[in-house]
Amino acid sequence: MWLALGTLTSHKLRSVLTVLGVVIGTTCVIAIGSILTGMSENFTELLHQFGPNTIFISKWNQEIRFGPSDREQRLRKPLSYADYEMVLANCTACRSVGLQIYARVGPRSARYKGEQVDAIPCNGNTPAFADAMNLQVAKGRFFTETENQRRADVCVIGADLADTFFPRGNALGEQIFVAGHAFEVIGVLDKFKAFALDSGGSNDKQVIVPYETYLAIYPSAKDHFMVAQAEAGRVPEALDQIREALRRSRKCPWNKPDNFGMATADNIIEQFHQITAATALVMIVISSIGLLVGGVGVMNIMLVSVTERTREIGVRKAIGARRADIILQFLMEASALTGMGGVLGILLGIIISVLIQVLLPRLPSVVPLWAVAMGFVVSVAVGVFFGMWPAVKAARLDPVEALRYE
Repeated sequence: MWLALGTLTSHKLRSVLTVLGVVIGTTCVIAIGSILTGMSENFTELLHQFGPNTIFISKWNQEIRFGPSDREQRLRKPLSYADYEMVLANCTACRSVGLQIYARVGPRSARYKGEQVDAIPCNGNTPAFADAMNLQVAKGRFFTETENQRRADVCVIGADLADTFFPRGNALGEQIFVAGHAFEVIGVLDKFKAFALDSGGSNDKQVIVPYETYLAIYPSAKDHFMVAQAEAGRVPEALDQIREALRRSRKCPWNKPDNFGMATADNIIEQFHQITAATALVMIVISSIGLLVGGVGVMNIMLVSVTERTREIGVRKAIGARRADIILQFLMEASALTGMGGVLGILLGIIISVLIQVLLPRLPSVVPLWAVAMGFVVSVAVGVFFGMWPAVKAARLDPVEALRYE
């Protein structure tokens, strides 16, 4: 082993250049693996905050997709208040059902005295939405049905918005302005433990007002989102009841598919894991290119090394070295070379992951142990695989001819 390491250290620059592909391939495995793992953990934690019995309902199919939705979904009519009432009346397996309305208007700003926060989400919710969505109020309370029917100008705000406007924690009873409308703060939501991938943390900057109040401000708003909280152990039954109620309410023909979408938190998590698995597969393919380049480089340099050390091989064979000893020496050199490249790639990948956490805190990054182990094992395996031919070639040299080689 020491002989193999000594040979590598005597040609430092050549060794470094040889394993550059292995370093790049391993770095990709660690860096991309850390991002995927962090995103997966973050997304799973976010949905688990809503609970395993939560059912999300909208006019869109509840699926994770990239790019625009298909034409059939875009042409669907939005969920309506009548749909909500039908679900309320027929879903006996649901503990609570909440409705949210939102208007397709430009970015809105929230203002309190001299402070202003731009691009905040502001929606109108029924009082039951908090229970259906498992929203936790850290201070104050959620609005009541009476306040909703009276169209009271009250609101519940996210934790980050409260910290920005009221750093001393005196948010309750204060008046803020959202898109020019004044609202009294009656509650502050508990801080979300995780952030949706497309929200950039906006869950903690949101403003929630009563449904009827929102409708009075934006009378043309018609887009709805519904959330149901099923009784424990009755999620399948609740899904069936909601589907039946909505098909009747939305006059969906018996021979046509649903013109709305439903999903549970577990369904969405499963879809996300399928996407990350496919992304991980692509990552492995991309990394394999770097490892292949590194492996070819190792094979090439080891073949050159066999030629340069022909006399050394002849001497070793003349004093009793077996073929297995020669093969072992060259394989150890190749695996040590790529193994060091793997270690360097792992360190670079970890550094990149740490930099992501520091520079982009909203993008979760966690270095998984499996990526570290796989990066090192694969890098060593590349050395063994691509070093086998040069090792066998060295072992097959005739000692007499090798000693006469100039």
